[in-house]
Amino acid sequence: MFENSELFNLVKPRSSVEIHLPDGRVISGPRGAAVGFFLRKLPEWQDPPIVAAIINGDLRELTFPIHMDASVQPVSIGDTDGARLYRRSLTFLLEVAFEDLFPQAALTVDHSVASGGFYCQVAGRPPLNAAEVAALEERMRALVAEDLPIERRQVPIADAIAYFEQKGMPDKVRLLRYRQKSHLVLYQLQEHQDYHHGYMVPSTGFLGYFALTPMGEGFVLRYTRRHSPTKLLPMPAYPKLLETFRQYGAWLSRLGIESVGALNDAITAGRTREVILVSEALQEQQIAEIAQQVVERAKDSRIVLIAGPSSSGKTTFSKRLTIQLLAQGLSPYPIELDNYFVDRDQTPLDENGHYDFESLRALNTTLLASHLQQLINGEEVQLPRYNFKTGCSETGEVVRLRKEQLIILEGIHGLNPSLLPSIREDQTYRVYISCLTQLNLDRHNRISTTDSRLLRRIVRDARERGYTALQTISRWESVRKGEKMHIFPYQENADAMFNSALVYELSALKALAEPLLRQVPHGTIEHIEAKRLLAFLEWFQPIPEDIIPDNSILREFIGGSMLKEFKLWDNPDDSFGIYHNGNGG
Repeated sequence: MFENSELFNLVKPRSSVEIHLPDGRVISGPRGAAVGFFLRKLPEWQDPPIVAAIINGDLRELTFPIHMDASVQPVSIGDTDGARLYRRSLTFLLEVAFEDLFPQAALTVDHSVASGGFYCQVAGRPPLNAAEVAALEERMRALVAEDLPIERRQVPIADAIAYFEQKGMPDKVRLLRYRQKSHLVLYQLQEHQDYHHGYMVPSTGFLGYFALTPMGEGFVLRYTRRHSPTKLLPMPAYPKLLETFRQYGAWLSRLGIESVGALNDAITAGRTREVILVSEALQEQQIAEIAQQVVERAKDSRIVLIAGPSSSGKTTFSKRLTIQLLAQGLSPYPIELDNYFVDRDQTPLDENGHYDFESLRALNTTLLASHLQQLINGEEVQLPRYNFKTGCSETGEVVRLRKEQLIILEGIHGLNPSLLPSIREDQTYRVYISCLTQLNLDRHNRISTTDSRLLRRIVRDARERGYTALQTISRWESVRKGEKMHIFPYQENADAMFNSALVYELSALKALAEPLLRQVPHGTIEHIEAKRLLAFLEWFQPIPEDIIPDNSILREFIGGSMLKEFKLWDNPDDSFGIYHNGNGG
């Protein structure tokens, strides 16, 4: 085609390549060098520490070689993906140090701690005492000081299974038998190897920010948070949350399903319906117990406050709690916190100048407290109705409650003492609800409760609001920020905690979430998160949604809930009726 050789010249590739940073800076280095070699030249290399990079739209480890010019975005432990990578590597460091000191025992990483950490327990020996926890931390720090390489290698899946069988780790063996790919990436530190479901730092020298603190029957591996990436935060006690996790762990033991491999075994063996029915029965039992506690305190505690993070299943829980209360002769009246928003021109702004509807100052708490006290006293009250289109409060219905009738108030600030400062604490019953899964992939790889809630939300947003997975993922960070400010600090204020996690739910969400996640376009930050979630869901055997009960909390997200239109009837002549008139009557 090209007969004239003067039209082009063949040249040898130059020996150097360039990486282009988002702020316009360009770094040159030898072709084939690891991206970490380039990024070490940055003045912010350790402020906070850079642990990975996004190269041409894909998340990569610092050992990834650069063979051609590339767009590179540094990822530090102050970023979501960097923090996740750091914690994963820190868990591997703990695992190695633990095996060095206690080779006959087994370490389990159970769940996360809100202040920054993983709660861990041991099996095969008594719990570690304070001196042993201190020795374990000292061993971890010695490994960090040596700056030992954490080496990545790809092995056939059969070799990986044989290795974990030899190590006496049946939970990992069960999981890997469902591996869809023929290979597995193992990381090695000295003679220790493991698979940690994601990227790692290149050496132990990167892992300087941590501490071990005894807690209950175990200890907490503490790590830094993204907004404070080089400083550990104080760790408050959380006995109620810890007990909730312990209870759910006991449920899993009762089911014989303490890992995803065991769940997959149950599904493959045809036990899916049994797992679903028992899981739902355990939740219904817990709701009934909470309802009984509400009934016992109903004479004094006339207000039931329900709070929890996004996609916890608060709506379905509230309705199922109402049904249990009706069965015990109490008729709750729901009040929507959203109707007490202040007018739009009085709504506070966040640091970006946007309306901050999650701030407590966005609510007319004075009016709310006054109305609740009047209703408890048996007085007639003109409730407000908030018009979201106009951004103004309007006149709602007129309500008078019967003697001893309860009020159910669901909202983000339900556990915040500042919500109802003029109402005595003994006049309220507070419930905290969250998806607190204790099911782990294996003993060292926990399932994030945040991931479970995000997958619930992706499926629900697509079905009910027409949002793409990209849109839901892009909003998630803002949602999480609000939870950390307005919910998690007050969770121990609850009188009862309800765990909405269902052992089978990720197998049910798998078929619904995967097509949505695959539509997130490459080159976006959201694609990195979608790719991670898809890799996570690969470990689960799917189950059909048509066998899920229609009153399940999961139905709030996948659709088909018989409770969606559930409302108390309003016939004042009925024993469960509510007297109201005016605009709403």
